[in-house]
Amino acid sequence: MAKTITISLDVMGGDVGPDVVIPGADLSLLRHPNIRYELYGEKDAVEPILEKYPRVKAASNFHHCEVSITMDEKPSRALRRGRRDSSMWKSIEAVKNHEAEVMISAGNTGALMVMARFCLRMMAGIERPALAAIWPTLKGESIVLDVGATIGADAQQLIDFSLMGSAMARALFNLEKPTVGLLNIGVEEVKGLDEIKTAGAMLREVSLPGLKYSGFVEGDDLGKGTVDVVVTEGFTGNIALKSAEGTAKQIAEYLRAAMSRTLLARIGYIFAKQAFDRLRQKMDPRRSNGGVFLGLNGVVIKSHGGTDAEGFAAAIDLGYDMIHNGLIRKISTDLEIYEQSKIATDENEKSQ
Repeated sequence: MAKTITISLDVMGGDVGPDVVIPGADLSLLRHPNIRYELYGEKDAVEPILEKYPRVKAASNFHHCEVSITMDEKPSRALRRGRRDSSMWKSIEAVKNHEAEVMISAGNTGALMVMARFCLRMMAGIERPALAAIWPTLKGESIVLDVGATIGADAQQLIDFSLMGSAMARALFNLEKPTVGLLNIGVEEVKGLDEIKTAGAMLREVSLPGLKYSGFVEGDDLGKGTVDVVVTEGFTGNIALKSAEGTAKQIAEYLRAAMSRTLLARIGYIFAKQAFDRLRQKMDPRRSNGGVFLGLNGVVIKSHGGTDAEGFAAAIDLGYDMIHNGLIRKISTDLEIYEQSKIATDENEKSQ
């Protein structure tokens, strides 16, 4: 029998809240019957919807919370107002208190990051968190981080992101030694900011069993799937993410307009419908919904605020996989190996 995995949900998070979260929980429960939920939200909003999903109700404990964090609330105000009492804070705290193994919210990203960092604290050796996203590529999927948690990063932080991203790739894609590249304006070693060049030089010097450094990658490598993990800082990563999402929507609109323009085009669409359906599934943002906050003493998943039930279920599935495959353990092991490698390198340099 599969081990029970307990997931805490901020039911009030997102543009819709319980109307998406509860149905999404139901869909994920169909795929993973060994899930248990700890649900946090306002009783009047949650209980009527929960009654419509008896499977979720039977697999859940519901906790009433007086406060809900709004999508446009400033992180500092959200922390002052929602600390201790909000559905977001309580669902994070469940991970801290070992009442749940992963927390998922579609709520305010800034508030979630601040609360998660304040409540769970950073892992030993990690200074700043990273938000890692799953990126569809021509070869399958890759991981890109940071896509918005940390604006700016020095060389050591880029190395931390590389270690955490490779651990996530091993946990999610079942890879023994994922390839890692640093996002840059060119693949030549002389190009780019000093922080990126320094991080690249440091990654080339160390030998890590769970990571293969492949050098610099450029923006077009994101879609090609040149490496398993693409590392950058949050400002650049967020722009890349939003640009890709916008381009996907643009292409979908172009195709929709082209296929409906003439009678001949509509007839052609009928014959090519299966191919277009496959393309639509590949470009469906719900498939890769859910970003993972890495570097915390616990797993926190951020779902898109405007997703539907299927998209939120995908975020739950992601959280399930991260726990099932031991994400935190893999990150801790990699950080320990890296620190030992640095100590050994320093000792060798001193002895020479």
